[in-house]
Amino acid sequence: MSSLFQNYTRRPIHLVKGRGTIVTDANGKDYLDFTSGIAVLSLGHTHPAIVQAIQEQSEKLWHISNLFENPEQEKLAETLVNDTHFAHAFFCNSGAEANEAAIKLARKHTGKHTIITFEKSFHGRTFGAMSATGQDKIRNGFGPLLETFKTVPFNDVSALEAVIDDEVGAIMLEVIQGEGGVNQVTPEFAQAISDICLANGILLIIDEVQTGISRTGTRYAYEQTVLKPDIMTLAKGLGGGFPIGAMLGTADLHDSLGPGTHGTTFGGNPLAVAVAQTVLDNVFVSDFIGEVNRKSAYFIEKLSETLPSHKVVGSGLLLGIVCEEEVASYITAADEAGLLLVSAGPNVIRLLPPLTVTNEEIDQAVDILKTILS
Repeated sequence: MSSLFQNYTRRPIHLVKGRGTIVTDANGKDYLDFTSGIAVLSLGHTHPAIVQAIQEQSEKLWHISNLFENPEQEKLAETLVNDTHFAHAFFCNSGAEANEAAIKLARKHTGKHTIITFEKSFHGRTFGAMSATGQDKIRNGFGPLLETFKTVPFNDVSALEAVIDDEVGAIMLEVIQGEGGVNQVTPEFAQAISDICLANGILLIIDEVQTGISRTGTRYAYEQTVLKPDIMTLAKGLGGGFPIGAMLGTADLHDSLGPGTHGTTFGGNPLAVAVAQTVLDNVFVSDFIGEVNRKSAYFIEKLSETLPSHKVVGSGLLLGIVCEEEVASYITAADEAGLLLVSAGPNVIRLLPPLTVTNEEIDQAVDILKTILS
């Protein structure tokens, strides 16, 4: 019997090395990795710049805690907020931690406890983040959750308007629901959220844990909408494979997260910050982002030509293939054919290649998808 808790349904593949988009298992079989560790590996596996950053920083300093000044954190924060309306950053270890910080900040700043979230959303598995998540499969079995979350249908303006009252402190959403089915916010719904927040003094929290760091073809996915979040959360692609999360906030929120209000032992440690800065130095470049959009257009065109009966959804290199049937068997078939995929809900195949994927690798993936979906 395994000494591990069996809380993961693991695939029978033991990966031992990777480079770029290609990973190799213990038997020497190669795979195209179109999971990117679930939207994490922005620059692919073992990117030379990240390897160098880890090697160099590991010889200097790994961990000092947040008791001391950290100029490298300051630099990373400046990179994240540069040319945005945000002013400050808090660093942690994961997306769930970032969302917990966002929930605490919103409640403390407004003095209100109700936060509106949406069906099919996913914000993490800690208690606050799980309470915010609009999926019963994540929430069931854990007893009473935080009661001050109201979950309404996504992209439903009337349902949102119906729950707005004086107790609402924040609205929390993903611009594209990654886990929930690659569901994009509609322009009409985004405008309604913007108007409601402005008219009622409600904070807007946008969870960009999966969509941020150029994954969707802009630095942050909200930049493709009219939405202007007060708080934004990041993780996954920020560390390129090394654990780090972040919460960004506007200047007027600064005093609400004063000394002693929140903290983390490991968050923003020198090793994580060095890696994240290296990622941003590569992906927050206009030419790189342009390439992401070019590859996205190429990928979508190939999928549409090859699979005309399937709808392709998403943005950038967060794409989904919508199927009428459940996709679990397709994921298994793709494993066998040498393509690693992940689902988004029961009926969507999610495509999350590294942002460095090549056209040739996209062609190979489309050929495999054609075979398994036919």
